[in-house]
Amino acid sequence: MKSDFSSMTKTELRAFVIANPDNKAAFRAFVDRFTSEASPQTFDIPKSNSEIEEVEILIRQKLAELNMKRDF
Repeated sequence: MKSDFSSMTKTELRAFVIANPDNKAAFRAFVDRFTSEASPQTFDIPKSNSEIEEVEILIRQKLAELNMKRDF
């Protein structure tokens, strides 16, 4: 039986890939879906401890924002 990966939600597709790790078509569909929806924005690698700390703060802030949205 062939699954229609394009009709699956992200959550369903992720669960399918986890449940069927040998299904290469499902994995390709998963990667294609998440790659196409990923931000094209790139960032330089932090070069100092202060830059690393700034990145950590930004990550914590973004996670807090996502958690706030999820709670509503």
